Amino acid sequence: MEVIGQAWHLIAMQPMINTLIVLTHYLFDSFGLAIIAVTIIVNAAMFPLTLKQIRASKAMQELQPKIVELQKKYAKDREKLAKEQMRLYKESGVSPAGCLLPLVIQMPVWIALYQSIMRVLAVIPENLLSLSKYLYSWPVVYFTLPLNNEFLGLNLASGNMILAILVGGTMWVQQKMVMTPAADPKQQSQATMMLWIMPLMFAYFTLLWPSGLALFWVTSNIIRIGIQYFVTGWGGLVKAAPKKAKVRDKKYKERIAKEEEFPKLEEFPEGDADIVAPSLTQEEGLSYEESGGKRQDRGGGYPKSLRATRRQPRRGRGQRRKRG
Repeated sequence: MEVIGQAWHLIAMQPMINTLIVLTHYLFDSFGLAIIAVTIIVNAAMFPLTLKQIRASKAMQELQPKIVELQKKYAKDREKLAKEQMRLYKESGVSPAGCLLPLVIQMPVWIALYQSIMRVLAVIPENLLSLSKYLYSWPVVYFTLPLNNEFLGLNLASGNMILAILVGGTMWVQQKMVMTPAADPKQQSQATMMLWIMPLMFAYFTLLWPSGLALFWVTSNIIRIGIQYFVTGWGGLVKAAPKKAKVRDKKYKERIAKEEEFPKLEEFPEGDADIVAPSLTQEEGLSYEESGGKRQDRGGGYPKSLRATRRQPRRGRGQRRKRG
């Protein structure tokens, strides 16, 4: 664990802390502008991952109605449900891991930026002493410290109500943009609850932590709102007109309709399969010669189960008529 901690400080914390201090020096000694600049740089570096995550989330949201249909159809068969869901993902070209993998990769960067802001905002001398072990031996770094915590009349070292409202508001807008109406009322109520709980929770945390971190959250949320608008438009913020079904959606609907129209033979009792699946000659209109020259059954096309008759016993030699 000690080796991991030292590697984390060397690879993540030291570069982030010193970058914040250097940017503060060149951005008019404004630590607020440095936080905004670092947030923009980090989001720009992670733009491909963020874009991939948003697109994967959008595709998963579009599949939710179909997943609900499968859950209702195979509610008693979990194994069949899992197979049909994987088949649906394959047909739609969507991978559930596409939503989580980019987020997992981004998390260490966000954590490093969060911890760096907390350490650079050294309010008491003891915090400034603990910061010294992360500093590079650059003259500009020692020349800039201690930093000025004032930004637009706000103290970045303490909580602020204005930034708390901005954090909650921008997070609500971002979540509302990715939110789509759910067919299941239970899922819809859960999504609506999370739409309000998460922004309120983060707004409350903003009041407890330094406002520098709130400034980072507000900037990140605004950037993600811009990326979200680039991919999906305003999304759930406006009521969109119904879109035409995509090719992959048509294939899925055609397959489901075909399965419902022609059920599998094993779903019917033995002997009734002829009622559901007509003969190839009757279904495709084949002629007598094309069907193999086989004579049609005298039963008039009725199922064999309804045409079961007893054979007459064969006459013995003694019962044959004598020739005149």
